[in-house]
Amino acid sequence: MTTTPRTRVLIVDDEPLARERIRTLLEDEPAFEVVGEAADGTTGAESILALQPDLVFLDVQMPGADGFDVIDAVGADKMPFVVFVTAYDRYALRAFDVHALDYLLKPFDRERFREALARARAQISRSNGGDIERRLAAIVQDLKPARARTDRFVVKSGGRIFFVRTAEIDWIEAAGNYVKLHVGADSHLIRETMNAVEAKLSPDMFVRIHRCHIVNIEQVRELQPWFNGEYVVFLKNGTRLTLSRGYRERLQERVGRTI
Repeated sequence: MTTTPRTRVLIVDDEPLARERIRTLLEDEPAFEVVGEAADGTTGAESILALQPDLVFLDVQMPGADGFDVIDAVGADKMPFVVFVTAYDRYALRAFDVHALDYLLKPFDRERFREALARARAQISRSNGGDIERRLAAIVQDLKPARARTDRFVVKSGGRIFFVRTAEIDWIEAAGNYVKLHVGADSHLIRETMNAVEAKLSPDMFVRIHRCHIVNIEQVRELQPWFNGEYVVFLKNGTRLTLSRGYRERLQERVGRTI
């Protein structure tokens, strides 16, 4: 008597409750075995290479390295079958449909989860590595332009999830492992690096003036010379920031004249 090998599963999601939800649902599926979990993209990529699972539940939106960065890091040719997990990403959902790659839209129920498992097992059993590789490479390529810029940030605070439009942001401040978005009298923390946030912003609207500060150019009222080649940047709301010498050229390029 022969038995069908269990499908080895890795869960990559930065939210502990999301990982627990998937792990709990898999406990009722004897054909699947959870071989590991990762709470961020970097660890997820390392775990895929080390554990070589058959199937990965991969969160799309994670701070730092997101789901597509994981594919980039591992390489499409080394990726197992993927079920993407996402709270909402209209670009990603459309691309998943086009390339016939399965996804779970949070929150999902047991019935939808079992559909994903059935599709994954069927595709794993009949597909060759080249097919998965081509589809993953195509989806990463398709989504690169959409990921390059964003017109809003997702903020999670006090049990709420809401969007902040980039055009409404006055300035952005580094805050440890987070950045703080200053919007009028409000401020919102999001778990991102300054470099990652800067890469998502339109250079026509925002400019980095300091290692710790990015400003909305439309909110700059005036500049005043300070010491050692630095300037004080006054925003329309009265906020004072520092333009450091290392970032002066960036602002000069934006305003089109020498400072």
